[in-house]
Amino acid sequence: MCGRFSLSVSLELLEGAFELTGLPEHSPRYNVAPAQPVALIRRPTPTSERQWDRLSWGLLPAWAKDPKVHRPINARTDTVAEKPTFRSAFRQRRCLVPADAFFEWQTQGSKKQPFCFRMADHGLFAFGGLWERWEGPEGQVIETFNLLTTEPNELVATVHDRMPVIIRPADYDRWLDPAVRDPAAIFGMIGSYPARAMIAYPVDQRVGSVQFDAPECLVPIEAKGQLSLF
Repeated sequence: MCGRFSLSVSLELLEGAFELTGLPEHSPRYNVAPAQPVALIRRPTPTSERQWDRLSWGLLPAWAKDPKVHRPINARTDTVAEKPTFRSAFRQRRCLVPADAFFEWQTQGSKKQPFCFRMADHGLFAFGGLWERWEGPEGQVIETFNLLTTEPNELVATVHDRMPVIIRPADYDRWLDPAVRDPAAIFGMIGSYPARAMIAYPVDQRVGSVQFDAPECLVPIEAKGQLSLF
Protein backbone atom coordinates (compact mmCIF):
# COMPACT_ATOMS: atom_id res chain seq x y z
CA MET A 1 0.00 0.00 0.00
CA CYS A 2 1.11 3.54 -0.70
CA GLY A 3 -0.87 6.09 1.30
CA ARG A 4 1.43 9.11 1.68
CA PHE A 5 3.94 10.91 -0.48
CA SER A 6 5.67 14.24 -1.05
CA LEU A 7 5.89 16.66 -3.98
CA SER A 8 8.06 19.56 -2.86
CA VAL A 9 10.04 20.43 -6.01
CA SER A 10 9.86 23.71 -7.90
CA LEU A 11 7.48 24.48 -10.75
CA GLU A 12 10.44 24.74 -13.13
CA LEU A 13 11.57 21.20 -12.34
CA LEU A 14 8.08 19.85 -12.91
CA GLU A 15 7.76 21.58 -16.26
CA GLY A 16 11.14 20.30 -17.40
CA ALA A 17 10.66 16.72 -16.23
CA PHE A 18 7.26 16.28 -17.84
CA GLU A 19 7.65 18.54 -20.89
CA LEU A 20 4.89 20.91 -19.84
CA THR A 21 4.63 24.68 -20.01
CA GLY A 22 2.49 27.30 -18.34
CA LEU A 23 1.70 25.27 -15.25
CA PRO A 24 -0.36 27.00 -12.55
CA GLU A 25 1.28 28.00 -9.31
CA HIS A 26 2.40 24.97 -7.33
CA SER A 27 2.74 24.96 -3.54
CA PRO A 28 5.14 22.37 -2.07
CA ARG A 29 3.41 19.41 -0.42
CA TYR A 30 5.27 17.23 2.06
CA ASN A 31 2.54 14.84 3.21
CA VAL A 32 -0.01 14.22 0.45
CA ALA A 33 -2.85 11.97 1.70
CA PRO A 34 -5.87 10.09 0.28
CA ALA A 35 -9.07 12.03 -0.52
CA GLN A 36 -7.06 15.17 -1.19
CA PRO A 37 -6.79 16.85 -4.62
CA VAL A 38 -3.50 15.73 -6.15
CA ALA A 39 -1.55 17.00 -9.17
CA LEU A 40 -1.10 14.53 -12.02
CA ILE A 41 -0.39 14.34 -15.76
CA ARG A 42 -2.71 12.58 -18.24
CA ARG A 43 -3.83 12.42 -21.88
CA PRO A 44 -7.62 12.00 -22.03
CA THR A 45 -7.61 11.02 -25.73
CA PRO A 46 -4.98 9.74 -28.19
CA THR A 47 -4.96 13.17 -29.87
CA SER A 48 -4.66 15.14 -26.61
CA GLU A 49 -1.50 16.81 -25.41
CA ARG A 50 -0.25 16.15 -21.90
CA GLN A 51 -2.50 17.82 -19.35
CA TRP A 52 -1.77 18.90 -15.78
CA ASP A 53 -4.84 18.35 -13.59
CA ARG A 54 -5.81 17.89 -9.96
CA LEU A 55 -7.95 14.86 -9.13
CA SER A 56 -9.11 13.39 -5.85
CA TRP A 57 -7.03 10.46 -4.58
CA GLY A 58 -9.28 7.39 -4.32
CA LEU A 59 -10.74 5.89 -7.49
CA LEU A 60 -14.51 6.08 -8.03
CA PRO A 61 -15.53 3.58 -10.78
CA ALA A 62 -17.54 5.01 -13.66
CA TRP A 63 -20.20 2.33 -13.13
CA ALA A 64 -20.76 3.06 -9.43
CA LYS A 65 -24.36 4.01 -8.62
CA ASP A 66 -23.41 5.96 -5.51
CA PRO A 67 -20.35 8.25 -5.25
CA LYS A 68 -20.15 7.40 -1.55
CA VAL A 69 -18.89 3.88 -2.25
CA HIS A 70 -15.43 2.82 -1.10
CA ARG A 71 -12.77 4.46 -3.26
CA PRO A 72 -9.55 2.40 -3.32
CA ILE A 73 -6.37 4.46 -3.21
CA ASN A 74 -4.24 1.65 -4.68
CA ALA A 75 -4.59 -1.10 -7.31
CA ARG A 76 -2.42 -4.22 -7.29
CA THR A 77 -0.63 -4.95 -10.56
CA ASP A 78 -1.31 -8.69 -10.22
CA THR A 79 -5.10 -8.18 -10.42
CA VAL A 80 -5.56 -4.77 -12.04
CA ALA A 81 -6.21 -6.12 -15.55
CA GLU A 82 -9.10 -8.32 -14.37
CA LYS A 83 -10.87 -6.42 -11.59
CA PRO A 84 -13.97 -4.54 -12.86
CA THR A 85 -13.06 -1.50 -10.76
CA PHE A 86 -9.74 -1.01 -12.57
CA ARG A 87 -9.54 -2.92 -15.85
CA SER A 88 -10.99 -0.24 -18.14
CA ALA A 89 -8.82 2.52 -16.67
CA PHE A 90 -5.78 0.25 -16.83
CA ARG A 91 -6.21 -0.12 -20.58
CA GLN A 92 -6.93 3.48 -21.51
CA ARG A 93 -6.85 5.94 -18.59
CA ARG A 94 -3.37 5.87 -17.12
CA CYS A 95 -1.65 8.86 -15.53
CA LEU A 96 1.65 9.97 -14.05
CA VAL A 97 1.66 11.24 -10.47
CA PRO A 98 4.78 13.34 -9.73
CA ALA A 99 6.54 12.84 -6.39
CA ASP A 100 9.92 13.25 -4.76
CA ALA A 101 9.37 10.83 -1.85
CA PHE A 102 6.90 8.34 -0.40
CA PHE A 103 6.35 6.96 3.08
CA GLU A 104 5.82 3.48 4.51
CA TRP A 105 5.57 2.27 8.10
CA GLN A 106 7.62 -0.44 9.82
CA THR A 107 6.34 -2.18 12.96
CA GLN A 108 8.89 -1.78 15.76
CA GLY A 109 7.60 -3.38 18.95
CA SER A 110 4.43 -1.55 19.98
CA LYS A 111 4.81 1.32 17.52
CA LYS A 112 5.01 1.91 13.79
CA GLN A 113 7.96 3.91 12.54
CA PRO A 114 7.54 5.90 9.30
CA PHE A 115 10.30 5.66 6.71
CA CYS A 116 10.89 8.00 3.80
CA PHE A 117 11.81 6.45 0.45
CA ARG A 118 13.26 8.57 -2.34
CA MET A 119 15.72 8.56 -5.21
CA ALA A 120 19.37 8.47 -4.18
CA ASP A 121 19.86 11.91 -5.76
CA HIS A 122 16.66 13.25 -4.11
CA GLY A 123 15.29 13.74 -7.61
CA LEU A 124 11.79 13.89 -9.01
CA PHE A 125 10.01 10.73 -10.21
CA ALA A 126 6.49 9.64 -11.20
CA PHE A 127 4.13 6.98 -9.89
CA GLY A 128 2.03 5.01 -12.34
CA GLY A 129 -1.64 5.71 -11.69
CA LEU A 130 -5.13 5.19 -13.13
CA TRP A 131 -7.80 7.84 -13.46
CA GLU A 132 -11.56 7.65 -13.86
CA ARG A 133 -14.50 9.94 -14.66
CA TRP A 134 -17.83 9.40 -12.89
CA GLU A 135 -21.00 11.14 -14.06
CA GLY A 136 -24.11 11.31 -11.89
CA PRO A 137 -27.72 11.24 -13.08
CA GLU A 138 -28.00 15.01 -12.64
CA GLY A 139 -24.82 15.81 -14.54
CA GLN A 140 -22.46 15.80 -11.57
CA VAL A 141 -18.89 14.93 -12.61
CA ILE A 142 -16.25 13.51 -10.25
CA GLU A 143 -12.75 12.69 -11.49
CA THR A 144 -10.53 10.52 -9.32
CA PHE A 145 -7.35 8.45 -9.48
CA ASN A 146 -5.35 5.84 -7.63
CA LEU A 147 -1.81 4.45 -7.61
CA LEU A 148 -0.59 1.08 -8.82
CA THR A 149 1.42 -1.07 -6.42
CA THR A 150 3.74 -3.98 -7.08
CA GLU A 151 6.17 -6.34 -5.35
CA PRO A 152 8.73 -4.40 -3.28
CA ASN A 153 12.38 -4.16 -4.20
CA GLU A 154 15.01 -5.23 -1.65
CA LEU A 155 15.03 -1.86 0.07
CA VAL A 156 11.27 -1.35 0.44
CA ALA A 157 10.82 -5.02 1.47
CA THR A 158 12.59 -4.32 4.76
CA VAL A 159 9.64 -2.10 5.70
CA HIS A 160 6.60 -3.12 3.63
CA ASP A 161 5.34 -5.94 1.39
CA ARG A 162 4.24 -3.61 -1.45
CA MET A 163 5.65 -0.55 -3.17
CA PRO A 164 4.19 1.98 -5.62
CA VAL A 165 4.89 1.51 -9.31
CA ILE A 166 7.45 4.06 -10.52
CA ILE A 167 7.44 4.71 -14.26
CA ARG A 168 10.77 5.29 -16.00
CA PRO A 169 11.00 8.58 -17.95
CA ALA A 170 11.65 6.68 -21.19
CA ASP A 171 8.17 5.14 -20.82
CA TYR A 172 6.23 8.34 -20.03
CA ASP A 173 4.85 8.76 -23.55
CA ARG A 174 3.65 5.17 -23.91
CA TRP A 175 2.26 5.08 -20.38
CA LEU A 176 0.11 8.14 -21.00
CA ASP A 177 -1.01 7.09 -24.48
CA PRO A 178 -4.64 5.81 -24.31
CA ALA A 179 -4.10 4.09 -27.65
CA VAL A 180 -1.68 1.65 -25.95
CA ARG A 181 -4.16 -0.97 -24.71
CA ASP A 182 -2.33 -4.26 -25.02
CA PRO A 183 -1.87 -5.59 -21.44
CA ALA A 184 1.49 -7.12 -22.37
CA ALA A 185 2.78 -3.72 -23.50
CA ILE A 186 1.45 -2.04 -20.37
CA PHE A 187 2.87 -4.65 -18.01
CA GLY A 188 6.22 -4.20 -19.72
CA MET A 189 6.39 -0.71 -18.24
CA ILE A 190 5.75 -1.65 -14.62
CA GLY A 191 7.67 -3.53 -11.98
CA SER A 192 9.75 -3.00 -8.88
CA TYR A 193 12.02 0.01 -9.25
CA PRO A 194 15.74 -0.82 -8.73
CA ALA A 195 16.70 -0.64 -5.07
CA ARG A 196 20.20 0.60 -5.89
CA ALA A 197 18.69 3.83 -7.24
CA MET A 198 16.86 4.59 -3.97
CA ILE A 199 17.53 5.47 -0.36
CA ALA A 200 15.41 5.20 2.79
CA TYR A 201 15.56 6.59 6.30
CA PRO A 202 13.29 7.01 9.37
CA VAL A 203 11.36 10.24 9.77
CA ASP A 204 9.24 12.05 12.34
CA GLN A 205 6.24 10.15 13.76
CA ARG A 206 4.09 13.17 12.94
CA VAL A 207 4.06 12.09 9.29
CA GLY A 208 1.17 9.85 10.36
CA SER A 209 -1.02 12.94 10.80
CA VAL A 210 -2.52 14.51 7.68
CA GLN A 211 -2.30 17.87 9.44
CA PHE A 212 1.50 17.64 9.53
CA ASP A 213 2.59 18.96 6.13
CA ALA A 214 5.98 20.58 6.56
CA PRO A 215 9.59 20.21 5.33
CA GLU A 216 10.36 18.22 8.49
CA CYS A 217 8.48 15.29 6.91
CA LEU A 218 11.56 14.67 4.77
CA VAL A 219 14.22 15.18 7.46
CA PRO A 220 15.98 12.01 8.72
CA ILE A 221 15.85 11.24 12.43
CA GLU A 222 17.87 8.92 14.64
CA ALA A 223 15.62 5.93 15.33
CA LYS A 224 15.98 2.53 16.90
CA GLY A 225 16.01 -0.13 14.24
CA GLN A 226 17.24 2.14 11.46
CA LEU A 227 17.50 0.42 8.11
CA SER A 228 20.76 -0.82 6.69
CA LEU A 229 20.76 1.14 3.46
CA PHE A 230 22.49 0.59 0.14
